[in-house]
Amino acid sequence: MISQIPFAIDFHVHSDDSYDGHEPIELILEQAADIGLDGVVITDHDEISESIRAAELAPEYGLIGIPGVEVSTRHGHLLAIGVEQRPDPGQPFMETVETVRELGGIAIVPHPFQRSRHGVRKRRIEDADAIETYNSMVFTGYRNRRARTFARRRDYPEIGASDAHYLPNVGKAYTEILVTPDAENPTKADIDGDELVDAILEGRTQIRGKRTPIHKSTVQYAKGAVRKSTYLLTKRAPLVPTVPASMDRSS
Repeated sequence: MISQIPFAIDFHVHSDDSYDGHEPIELILEQAADIGLDGVVITDHDEISESIRAAELAPEYGLIGIPGVEVSTRHGHLLAIGVEQRPDPGQPFMETVETVRELGGIAIVPHPFQRSRHGVRKRRIEDADAIETYNSMVFTGYRNRRARTFARRRDYPEIGASDAHYLPNVGKAYTEILVTPDAENPTKADIDGDELVDAILEGRTQIRGKRTPIHKSTVQYAKGAVRKSTYLLTKRAPLVPTVPASMDRSS
């Protein structure tokens, strides 16, 4: 009998290509390897270039490479995992879910129902491939419990993730995926992304980790809000340099 092989993956991490991210992908990959993860998915806000580059570099760090992006749909955020093209932002939620699938990825709902974080409302989630039922960046466990109850009542696979924007928070929460390989005496190196996706869709996931300390979550939210507000103000102001400049994609 072939035993299942566990893979530890953090599916929701932001790099400095996000308006509220701070770390380059090289440091994130190094940190993920150092703490014993098997993979980390860079899911920047509506930007995918650094995630694709991270997926290409991942094997150099002993990690499995999986690209992704956090898409701003018309009705809230959606994680597109396993895609190499960013779905257009601003489209209806369910339309974006279908686009993710057409691009060969899986659609995961992050921090659902949390309107302060652009979480999708319950009535908008007609279908998805998985629900993020454990996000380490929540202040209390209430939001995670609501997401877990929703997922289990509708038989959605469950995902845990750190939603890290700073290096020390990478892997605070992650998903352990149990893969049943086809070959005899396989190793982790024999497993590819398709087998991981199949295991997720079949619900062979276990959530690991813990919440990020509240004071760290508060700092992350506050700094992210300031950076976004500053960017929006300076982007619209004539003759004023965009701050932070890294967020200006028009050049």
